Amino acid sequence: MAQTQNESDQSLRTTLTFRRWVTWVGIFSLLAFLTFLICVGFGTEFIPPATLLGILSEGFMSQFGDNQTMGTTSVIVWQIRVPRVFLAFLVGGTLAAVGAALQALLRNPLADPYILGISSGAALGVALAILLGVGTTVMVAPILPACAFLGALISLLIVYRVAVAYGRFNTHTLLLAGVILNAIFGALIMFLTTITEPTRAFSMMSWLMGTLMAPEPTTLLYLVVYVGVGLLLLGWQAHSLNILTLGEEVARSLGVEVERVKRMVFGASALLTGAVVAFSGLIGFVGMIVPHAVRMLLGADHRLLLPASGFVGGIFLMVADTVARTVFSPAEIPVGVVTALAGGPIFLYVLIAQQRKGV
Repeated sequence: MAQTQNESDQSLRTTLTFRRWVTWVGIFSLLAFLTFLICVGFGTEFIPPATLLGILSEGFMSQFGDNQTMGTTSVIVWQIRVPRVFLAFLVGGTLAAVGAALQALLRNPLADPYILGISSGAALGVALAILLGVGTTVMVAPILPACAFLGALISLLIVYRVAVAYGRFNTHTLLLAGVILNAIFGALIMFLTTITEPTRAFSMMSWLMGTLMAPEPTTLLYLVVYVGVGLLLLGWQAHSLNILTLGEEVARSLGVEVERVKRMVFGASALLTGAVVAFSGLIGFVGMIVPHAVRMLLGADHRLLLPASGFVGGIFLMVADTVARTVFSPAEIPVGVVTALAGGPIFLYVLIAQQRKGV
């Protein structure tokens, strides 16, 4: 027992220093900014870097894009591309951070908001809200994420309760319950779509496949608030997540309030997933493949893993959305299709690797 305790203590002594944290966060911040500029430049019409920088500078000087004083290209950049690419960064970063937290809490690299059914629960909450007329009111921006949060939270609670039904947590049961719940919620969403008027049903189907559209500034502001609160809650639990990766028994012996940490992480995960699903639809596998890749690069210290996964997830989805809207330009494909094609094979690889390890 003493040897196990010593090994646990040793594994918790990470080499993360403030300098290393600042270095990596700075590198990912710079990469995210450069990727943002590149993605804004791509579209139906390519904008050279020099021209793009001039447009962005002009936009700042004219208070973020005044249609009356800016040219057509400038309006396209500021009114369409910049908000959409920034939305992609927010959504991708949020899903990746949630995935990293859930993988630590559940001690399984396959944990992901999409796979566990959290995203489909959030989508069902949004579909019900739209069916009841919330999507046609002026309060759509603040209310839809709240409805999605409730749906995501209910889904997460159901999946977790099934996994601990016999008093013992089972990861395989958790993943299976998530898959089954995905199917049930998907069927309910399809039912709601069939009884909705055709125009609204078409928009809902497009949204369910994962579609990013240029949001209004007010919408982005609400999303930033939701995401900011949720990420702060997750970051607050980073140290506890480090200890929980060693197992709940070890965590309790080291003074971690395991149940409180679970409630905090589950609540923050539901809030974050609901917020992004409300405005982007179902985008899968970002929360699974990005934390897995970042963990292999930087290690499992969540004080660095959470922000790094957020930046890399944002970069990944910005690139995926750029591919989705440029490969078949002027037509677009849902960004959820791109992430599924990229994440599906990686999901199978991770699953096979876990089986070979006997997990």
